Amino acid sequence: MKRKLFFFAVLFLALALVFGVMGCAPVDPVDDEEEVTPPDEEVDDEDVLEFDGEIKIAVTGPMTNIQGEMMWWGAEMARDEINAAGGVIIGDETYSVSLIQVETDEIMDPLGAVSAVENVIISEDPHFLIGGFRTEAVMPYTDLVARDYQKIFVICGAATNELLEGRIDEDYDTWKYLFRVTPIKSTDLVTVTILMLNDVAMAVREELGIAQPKVAILAEALEWNEALVQMAPQIFPTLGLEFVGTFRPSATASDVTTELRGIEASGAHIIYTIMSGPVGIPFGKQWGELEIPAAPVGINVEAQKSGYYPATDGFGDYDYTLNTFAKNAEITEETIPFMEQFVDLFGQLPNYNADTYSAVYILAEAAERAGTLDTDAVIEEMENTERIGAAGRLVFDENHDVVWGPGYVTAVGIQWQDGELLGAWPYEWYPDPENAPDLVVGYDGIVPYQLPPHVLEQWRE
Repeated sequence: MKRKLFFFAVLFLALALVFGVMGCAPVDPVDDEEEVTPPDEEVDDEDVLEFDGEIKIAVTGPMTNIQGEMMWWGAEMARDEINAAGGVIIGDETYSVSLIQVETDEIMDPLGAVSAVENVIISEDPHFLIGGFRTEAVMPYTDLVARDYQKIFVICGAATNELLEGRIDEDYDTWKYLFRVTPIKSTDLVTVTILMLNDVAMAVREELGIAQPKVAILAEALEWNEALVQMAPQIFPTLGLEFVGTFRPSATASDVTTELRGIEASGAHIIYTIMSGPVGIPFGKQWGELEIPAAPVGINVEAQKSGYYPATDGFGDYDYTLNTFAKNAEITEETIPFMEQFVDLFGQLPNYNADTYSAVYILAEAAERAGTLDTDAVIEEMENTERIGAAGRLVFDENHDVVWGPGYVTAVGIQWQDGELLGAWPYEWYPDPENAPDLVVGYDGIVPYQLPPHVLEQWRE
C-alpha cells in the first residue's frame, strides 16, 4: 500500500506537467481486415412501423477508412434498435431516426472536410451531426457547424482538449452546440497511459528485480503527439523510471529495425509507444521477430484491431495498448451485449469510434425528454445526460466533455495474450488512496498484465 500511495502522490504532480498537452485524433491505420457487410433482411410489410417524421443525423468521417466505418456501424446499430423499438416520441408525434453518411476524407484532406460538412448542412439540413476524426479537420468544421449554422455536433473521434476547452468555458453561447462522447479527452488519455506504464514498471521490478527500469519512447513523427513526447520524460522520474531516449519513425514506415535496435542498445526495459498509424504493424512484427527485450505499453491503434495478431504473424503478442472496450471487460451491464452484437453484425471488435452508438441514443433521448427538436431545449437536456453505456456511465462536464474517472468512463488497457485480445487495466486500480484507500476499481473479466515471455527470459539471464 505504501508503494501505491507514493505512486499516486507523484502521479498527480506529474500529470500537472502535461495538463495542457495537445492531443489529436490519430492518422489512419492500415485496414487489413475484410469488411463485413451485414446481410439484408426481408421485412414483412405488415411489420413496418409508420412514423410521423424523421430525425436526421449526419455522420461525418473518413468513411473509406476503419475509423469512419466504425462510426457508421455504431450509428447504424443504434438507429436500427431505436426504430425497431418504435422510434423517438416527441410530444404527440413519433419520429424515426435517419442517418446521412458524409465522406469527409479528413485524413488526406482536412480542409476539404469543411466543404463536405457544409454541403450536407445546406443540402440535407440535418437536425444533428456526429463523428469527426482528425483534429485538423474537426476544429475548422466545428467552427462552421456551431458558429455559422448553430447545429448540435457530437464529437466521436478526436481527443484534443481544445476542441471544447477554451471554447465552451469562454464563450458558451457560441460553442454550446459541441459535445464529445468518445474518446476521453487528451489529458485523460495521458493519465490512463501513465497508469498502464506504471503497471509494466511494477511487473519489471517484481518479476525481474530491476529497481529502476529504463524506458524509451517510440513515437510516430507527427505533430499531434509532440507535446506528449516532450513532457513524458519529465513524468518518468516521478515513477522511478530512467529515460533513455526517444525514437521517431514515420507514421507510415514499413521498417523500424533501426529504431528497435537503437532501443535495444539503450538498455530499455520498457517501450512507451505513441503510435496511431500503419507503423504499428511493422513495429509489432519486428519487435517480436527481433526479440527486443523491452515491453511495449501506451498507444498503438493498430493493436486495438482484431486483425493485428495475424497481421504481425503472431509476433505482436503481448503488446499493451489503450482502448475504449475490451471483449472480456464488463465495464457495465451493457458492455458485453454491445460487443457481442457488434461482432455478430460486422465481424469486427468495435474501437472507440463505434461509440457513435451512444451518441445517437443520447441525442434521441434528449429530444424525447425535451419534447421538441428545438436546439436549445435539446442542448439543455443533453447537459443533464446520465446514461449507462458500453464504455461506462456517460455524463458531461461543464465543457461538454464526457467525464473520466471511477464510476464514469475510464477507458481500458488491452493486451494481446497468447493470441487473444484481453482487457488488462484496470485490474486493481486505487484511484484515490489518500482519501478513499478502500476504493479499488476493476472490471469483471479483466486479467492481470503479463510481461512478454522473451522479455522475462532475456533479463533473467
